[in-house]
Amino acid sequence: MKLHDLKPNPGSKKDRKRVGRGISAGQGKTAGRGTKGQKSRSGEGGRLYRQGGNLPFYRRLPFVRGYGFTPFTSVEFNEVNLDQLSAFKANAEVTPETLDQARLLRDPRNPVAILGRGEIKAALKVRVHRITKSAQAKIEAAGGTVDLIQ
Repeated sequence: MKLHDLKPNPGSKKDRKRVGRGISAGQGKTAGRGTKGQKSRSGEGGRLYRQGGNLPFYRRLPFVRGYGFTPFTSVEFNEVNLDQLSAFKANAEVTPETLDQARLLRDPRNPVAILGRGEIKAALKVRVHRITKSAQAKIEAAGGTVDLIQ
């Protein structure tokens, strides 16, 4: 077999329909577009987002400017207060994984921040992404430790 012997399988290649080439071709005159109307013209269909005379969807929406929208670079934290950590026993390790198992996180994919509401009695080993100064002081006063995850 040589390169000049190669041929496509029969029926796999099909000539495109040549429209508008006279009445005997079967697709003459209007070339399968019907008569008149927007879709019969060349370059039909209007521009992108056009909705046939209705006010386009993107113009029905309010403007996005100023402080009315959330920047895409903002990070959303899972906020956990000290009074919620009372479920953990003394010397327990508090990490995003253990907080998720205790059903204290809204979305486990987001980083965790500990806030200072409430009191804590047990000494805990806390490893989270962010913590307030008051929360850190209360944890260390109870004999616990705080490590930040980068």
